[in-house]
Amino acid sequence: MFSLTQTSARQREIIEVVLSNGWDYMKGLLTGRKDEDPNIPTPEVLRNILVELGPFYVKLGQILSTRPDILPPNYIKALTALQANVPPVSWEAIERLLSQELGQPIESVFSKINQQPIAAGSIGQIHRATLTTGEEVAIKVQRPGIDKIVEQDISLIKGVAELVSLTDFGENYDIVKLADEFSQAIKAELDFTKEADYTDKIRNNLSESRWFDTEQLVIPKVYWEVTSEKILVLEWLHGKPILEADLSIPESTKSIEIRKQEITTLLFRAFFQQLYLDGFFHADPHPGNIFYLDNGKIAIIDCGMVGKLDPRTQQILTELLLAIFDLDAQGCTQLTIELSQGGKAESLERLRNDYEQILRKYYDLSLSQFNFSEVVYEILQIARKNKLKVPGNLGLYAKCLANLEGAARQFNPQINLFDEIKPLMTDLFRRQLIGDTPLQTSLRTVLDLKSIYLKTPRQVDILLDRLSSETLQWNLRLKELEPLRRSVDSSANRLSFSIVLGSLIMGAAIISTGSSTQQLSLISTVLFAAASLLGVWLIISILRSGRLK
Repeated sequence: MFSLTQTSARQREIIEVVLSNGWDYMKGLLTGRKDEDPNIPTPEVLRNILVELGPFYVKLGQILSTRPDILPPNYIKALTALQANVPPVSWEAIERLLSQELGQPIESVFSKINQQPIAAGSIGQIHRATLTTGEEVAIKVQRPGIDKIVEQDISLIKGVAELVSLTDFGENYDIVKLADEFSQAIKAELDFTKEADYTDKIRNNLSESRWFDTEQLVIPKVYWEVTSEKILVLEWLHGKPILEADLSIPESTKSIEIRKQEITTLLFRAFFQQLYLDGFFHADPHPGNIFYLDNGKIAIIDCGMVGKLDPRTQQILTELLLAIFDLDAQGCTQLTIELSQGGKAESLERLRNDYEQILRKYYDLSLSQFNFSEVVYEILQIARKNKLKVPGNLGLYAKCLANLEGAARQFNPQINLFDEIKPLMTDLFRRQLIGDTPLQTSLRTVLDLKSIYLKTPRQVDILLDRLSSETLQWNLRLKELEPLRRSVDSSANRLSFSIVLGSLIMGAAIISTGSSTQQLSLISTVLFAAASLLGVWLIISILRSGRLK
């Protein structure tokens, strides 16, 4: 009973917040309006609603910002910078949770903890501390009780999703499945051991590279012995966010401009390795997550949001990268279809024309002015417009590129994106052609050629044999043929019924004019009744078809 009352109170609170911001989507839903796109509030109003509803909905908005295949660009932009306006949790509550999670007195693990958090977010807050062994660490502590709030709000979100699924928008985007994906993503963020796993995996992947000096890149170490689902303890890194750092190096002859170029190149190569080689990437490289350390190295922090790409998707995205720089609309069309789940567009010509339109505005720009991440976002928007369902992880891919490019341009306005990407693209295509083990790739190619060589004569012989014996059959499927067949069948059926109807009327008239017995009169009446019923049915059928002309 308490849980039900609590949920009902939360429902009332949500309704009050939504209505106070003038959201009329429910009105449209109840009146049966069917729009191609959802009738949602303006980006600014939606952002205000999510902030007022609390940390869970702020996190939901942040996840929505990774789905340009669902929301238009202005919504993605508004939700990308969404931050929870939440006060830090009191030290007393944090202290109780730490003691509970550690299973021992705090003093036996940490010799010193700063009770004032250095940052507070929707899921947790961060405190600076020192282990009893002397290492300085950052402790990410989950907000007490946030798990219960999340469970409660997830049930409400799923209820709303089931209601929205009754609309055309809900059906087109499988809104119930989408709500389940969001729920799983938020639940995953409540388990800090997952973020610890992600951090270790990214650090291990970037510990070896042929593209950059791995000694210049740092990913914080995880202290697993004091990490749990609600506590994450990481190595403390001495430095500042990259946009606030002093890049001058004592006793160095390098200018700040040269240093900026080196750092930019390092970041692009590190993230392109994650995207196109490792298939596991940090999805949120905004300037606050990239640090310039006191020792001159670069650090990437906060690995809670990650994306994954399978080898096939990586290969298609590599080719898409080249198609974009070549402004190849036909290539973008074919590759988008390959990426889509289902691989069918309503109109290939319209899809290609859409790509022509967005790429045309880049024809007169130099490559240094090219905004690559903007084109990727537009490609996903066009896929959405043409009812192509692309994998959800492409939203994180686009977000990673957008944040990386945005941070790089803020840090180094003189950046030439093509100069950074060109050598990496060359190596990517080389690896696709010959692989990391040329001998193995060559042997596999020889076997494939052998298979083609052995099968081709036999297949040609079968084709010629069928041509000469007149047994060759062609299986053709015309998209508009089936509706035409049904239309012809319907017309033929109506014509047949009309002939039968006329015959019944004529037969009944002949019998009635010449009938002299009661039996013949009864037959005439039955024929007239049957003709009348068939006539009424035929008229109703024609009226329902809506084709009187």
